[in-house]
Amino acid sequence: MIKQILKDLTKLKNADFADWSKKLLNVKKGAYAQNDVVWGIKVPQIRNITKKYSKVITLEETENLLKSRVHEVRFASLLILIKKYKSAPQIEKLKIVKLYLKNSRYINNWDLVDLSCYKITGHYWYNYSLEGYWEFAKSKNLWKQRIAIVSTLYFIKHGRFDEILKLSELLLNHKHNLIHKAVGWMLREVGKQNKQTLTSFLDKYSSLMPKIMLRYSIEKISLQERKYYLDLSKKL
Repeated sequence: MIKQILKDLTKLKNADFADWSKKLLNVKKGAYAQNDVVWGIKVPQIRNITKKYSKVITLEETENLLKSRVHEVRFASLLILIKKYKSAPQIEKLKIVKLYLKNSRYINNWDLVDLSCYKITGHYWYNYSLEGYWEFAKSKNLWKQRIAIVSTLYFIKHGRFDEILKLSELLLNHKHNLIHKAVGWMLREVGKQNKQTLTSFLDKYSSLMPKIMLRYSIEKISLQERKYYLDLSKKL
C-alpha cells in the first residue's frame, strides 16, 4: 500500500510549486525545515489520494509514511490519521494519539501541526484525558509546544478556555515567532467565543505580549479597540 501511495504522489511532483512551497515552509539552510524534501504537490491533490487509501492502509503503514523526509508524504499520512481517528472507537483513538505523540518529531512544520493536532490530540485531550498535554506545553521543543497550543482550538470551540489562557501566560516570553503567532491565533479564537475573556487577558498582559502575538489576537475586535491595545503596548 505504501508503494502505491508513493507512486501516486510522485506523479504529481511540480518543481515550480515546490520552489514556492519551500519559501512558505522555510526550507532553507539553517532554518527549522532545512532537511525537508518538498515535491510541490497541492493540498487538494494530496487529499484526493488519501481518500482512496485511508480505509485500507494499516496504522503501521501510516506511521511509516509519517517518517518520510518528504513533506507531502508526511502531510498525506496525517490526513489518513485524522480519518482513522474520527471513525475509531475510544480504545483505538488512544492508540492513534499515542502514535501521534510518539512521532511528533516528524510533525515538524506549522502546516503539519495546524492540519492535524486539534482534530486528534485536541479532541482526545478534551474528551478523555489531558495526559501528555502539559508535558508538550512546557517542552523546549518548538513543535511539541505548537501542538499543545493549536490543540486547544478544539477546547476553545467548545467554550473551554482555561488551558489556553494559562499557556498563553506561560509563553509570553517565548522567543520564536511561530509560537507568538499560534498563541495570538488561539486568543483570537477565544475572542470569537467570548470577547470578555479575551479583553480581560489583554487588559492584563497586552503590554507584555510580543507584538505579533498581540496583533494576531486583536484582529477580530473593533478598530478602536485594536488601537487602544496597540497604543497601550507602546506606552508601557
